[in-house]
Amino acid sequence: MEPIAIKHNDEIIDLQTAKELGVTGEEIGYDNSPESLDIIRHSCAHLMAQAIKELHPEALFYVGPTVKEGFYYDFKINESLGEADLKVIEKKMLSLAKKKDEITKYEITMDEAKAKFADDYLKLAVMERIPSNTVSIYKQGNFEDLCRGPHLPNTKMLRFFKLTKIAGAYLGGDSKNEMLTRIYGIAFADKESLKAHLEMIVQAEKRDHRKIGNEMKLFTFREEVGAGLPIWLPNGARLRSRLEQLLYKAHRKRGYEPVRGPEILKSSLWQTSGHYQNYGENMYFTEIDEQEYGVKPMNCVGHIKVYEDDLHSYRDLPLKYFEYGVVHRHEMAGALHGLFRVREFTQDDAHIFCRPDQIEEQIIEVVDFVDKIMSTFEFNYTMMVSTKPEKAVGNDEVWDISTQALKNAMDKNNLPYGIDEGGGAFYGPKIDIKITDAIGREWQCGTIQLDFNLPERFELEYNTEDNDKLAPVMIHRAILGSFERFIGILTEHYAGEFPMFIAPTQVAIVPIAEAHHEYAKELAAKLIDLGADFAIYDKNESLNKRIRTAEKARTPMLIILGDEEVANKTIAVRDRRTREQYNKSESEFLEYIQQKINEVNF
Repeated sequence: MEPIAIKHNDEIIDLQTAKELGVTGEEIGYDNSPESLDIIRHSCAHLMAQAIKELHPEALFYVGPTVKEGFYYDFKINESLGEADLKVIEKKMLSLAKKKDEITKYEITMDEAKAKFADDYLKLAVMERIPSNTVSIYKQGNFEDLCRGPHLPNTKMLRFFKLTKIAGAYLGGDSKNEMLTRIYGIAFADKESLKAHLEMIVQAEKRDHRKIGNEMKLFTFREEVGAGLPIWLPNGARLRSRLEQLLYKAHRKRGYEPVRGPEILKSSLWQTSGHYQNYGENMYFTEIDEQEYGVKPMNCVGHIKVYEDDLHSYRDLPLKYFEYGVVHRHEMAGALHGLFRVREFTQDDAHIFCRPDQIEEQIIEVVDFVDKIMSTFEFNYTMMVSTKPEKAVGNDEVWDISTQALKNAMDKNNLPYGIDEGGGAFYGPKIDIKITDAIGREWQCGTIQLDFNLPERFELEYNTEDNDKLAPVMIHRAILGSFERFIGILTEHYAGEFPMFIAPTQVAIVPIAEAHHEYAKELAAKLIDLGADFAIYDKNESLNKRIRTAEKARTPMLIILGDEEVANKTIAVRDRRTREQYNKSESEFLEYIQQKINEVNF
């Protein structure tokens, strides 16, 4: 396999840089490994920019990084581009790749770079973000751009790519700045992987939770209410309530106590916690009685106040508090996306206050809880230990101790994990739970965060066996992440065909004629008593239309009631999940429904 880069001292270096520095290392081949794909996609971003520059010579380019979904480039041209232009750019990219241009690298000083790009205000803006006195430039054909790499050695390797989306993006992500054009793309090392990915995109469009949510009337957004503020309709509220009830029972079984904190707290508390200094740009603030209050973006401070309400001994620990906590975060308008990114959401939040010697068992218990939930919903998952970010509170020693505690808990129990350098919360390292859905997409959901800092900042204490006073360790924990995001993921994972135990409606009842309405109501009352939900389709419409309407709602069970069913107390069932039709006695049917809605036990 032809090498495209090397790994030297845990750093990926392209062949151009390796030659320049005179270093060797483990070879990175041209394949679909994460390291290789990052290089392929980075180079493909430059190929796209080269094609745009040839088609639009006046184009100016800002940044073109790789991202989870592939790559993108932000640029400015004198005309508006649409979806049809992506095909034109792709064609030009293929034409340029066939020239097999060598991708070369050279370095110049920052002053030389500023002189070279003096007429390019976007390049000057990029250089403002570079702390070094020198910059590297990659060149292919007539195109060159500031870049730190790594890149492929030659454009001939770029064959299997697709431009996927065109959008607007504020310069530097700041809404006060001008809007640039952004084009996204994807690239792979082989044709089969690209084809599989494009098929996944087709499936994802069919499963879009916004489309299905509208069809099933789960939730809505209204402009007059505000962007990023979901409104839960009856069907969605029922689904959500079922999920909440299942989790409530699961928490209580594991020794968690329900609590509830206020949604606004004095800003002085957010200053003590560090949120004000480290997270303030994401918060909403208001003034009451000439005092500033912050709308909570997280539930931890409220739970700290619960802990403070009593004196605690080492024998009391661990203490576990949970809350379905409504939080608000200021998200950029361009980042809002259905239920996946909203400004108001509800976390399945919990905080565990424990002794240092209890950390490992508590982490493992939470991981087991995660496993029960994710396996129930047929998700595979991976875990990442995320370390100290640039903006953080607490000293390095505390961070090292807490990060190592997470790793030790995972290592001692043979739990595989990766490392996400700099991905921790500002108050402590964490384990992030990443799940894979039915069509192979990865989602960030739950998190387990270890925190020595907040207990110290709030001077929390417990009495030790020797009657000393020590600060407890605080474990922040959310498994779903938020009900909004998780329900959005579930909707796409199941394409709206929810399992019986959380489906918004378990049984669709279709009486054939008015004479059968009374029996429909009797059955509905019995279903409610069992804890199941129903919908009766008794509008003055044809039977076939009512059946089609019921089927569009994706209800697991559809039952049709006619003279025979009323006379014999039987049920004619159409099982949407098994695609079967059968008859049951009323008692058999109700027993079956009860079994299905109670089959899950987290």
